[in-house]
Amino acid sequence: MVIGLAAAAAIQPLVVLPALAASAAGPAPAGRTLMGTWVTIDLAQPQHPQAERIVGAAFDEMLRLERLLSHHDAGSALSMLNRAAGQGPQVVPVELLDALALAQAAAVRTGGRFDPTVGRLTRGVDGLAAGMVPADALVHAARAHIGHARLRIDPARRQAAITDPATRLDLGGVAKLPILEAGLRVLHAHGLRGVIINGGGDVLATARPDGRPWRIGVRDPAAPDDLLAVLPLHHGVVASSGDYERFVSHEGRRYHHIVDPATGRPSRGLHGVTLVADRVAEVNALGAAAMVAGPGQAGSMLAACGVTQALLVGEDTRVHCTPALAAKLQPAPGRLSVRGLA
Repeated sequence: MVIGLAAAAAIQPLVVLPALAASAAGPAPAGRTLMGTWVTIDLAQPQHPQAERIVGAAFDEMLRLERLLSHHDAGSALSMLNRAAGQGPQVVPVELLDALALAQAAAVRTGGRFDPTVGRLTRGVDGLAAGMVPADALVHAARAHIGHARLRIDPARRQAAITDPATRLDLGGVAKLPILEAGLRVLHAHGLRGVIINGGGDVLATARPDGRPWRIGVRDPAAPDDLLAVLPLHHGVVASSGDYERFVSHEGRRYHHIVDPATGRPSRGLHGVTLVADRVAEVNALGAAAMVAGPGQAGSMLAACGVTQALLVGEDTRVHCTPALAAKLQPAPGRLSVRGLA
C-alpha cells in the first residue's frame, strides 16, 4: 500500500510523482527478491566508496534471517519447529526465539487479532497460491488448532514448543519489519547515513545528510495504480497491510492472505492500512491486526496500542485518518477525502 520515493527519484517507476520526475537523477536503488516481495535499498549519498559492498552485506543479513524464519522454506528453523509440533520443547536459534517472543507479545497486544498459529491457513490449506478457495471443512479443521497459547517459549533455555501436534506457525506478519530493520542496522553500522529500505510497501528510512525528507507515495488500496497522498518522512517506519496484492476472487468476494484467526477466513471491511511511527516496535504486526479488526474496531485497537498516525481505507473506499497523520500528508488532487477514526 505504500511505495517509497527517494527525494530525487522514485523507488518504483510505476508511481513517479510529477514534481520529482524532472529532477530524477543518480543510480537506481539496489533490489533483490526477499520474503516473497521485491526489496530495494536507496541511498541519499550513493557515491560512498564502499556503498555496493555495504548494501550487499545488508541484503545478505536479511536473507540469512529470512532463511531462519520463513515457513515456506522447508529447511528453515521455523519449519523444523513446525515439524516438531507436539514433541516437546526444542532448542531454537536465538533469532527465531526473539521472533516468537515478538509474535506472542503481538497476539496479546491485539487481543488475538494477530496470531502466529494460523500457519495451516496461510500455507497449503488455503490454496490461494493455486487460485483456489478453501472448503469450509478444511477451514473448520484448521481453526480448531489456532491459538497463541499453543506456542510456549523458554528464553532461559532457548527453547520453544508447539503443544498441539496439528498447529503450525507463520511469522510473516511479525518478522518482516524486524528483518528489514536488521538490514538497516548493517547499513548504519558501516557508516551509511540517509538510507531507505522498501520491502513490498513497508518502508524504513533514516535522516538524509542534506536535511530534506524522503517522499513516500501512499497508494490507494482500492485503486493500487493511483496515489492517495504523499508523506514527507525524515526518518521512521511506514508499515502497510492490504488485500490487493495476493488474492483470488470467488463468487464476488475477495479471498486474500490476511487471515482472521477467529473465522479462519480472510479479513473483511478494510482494503488497506498504513501506519507511521518512529520505530518498528511501535507498529509491528498492527497493520494485519487492524485489517482483522475491521473498520468498526481498528481505530480503538490502534489507539489502545499507542498508534497516533494511521490511515485506513474501507471496502466502501472511504478513507479514515488520524489527525496526526492527516496533518503531514500532501493529498493527491481530488484523491483524499479524510474522515477521522472512530
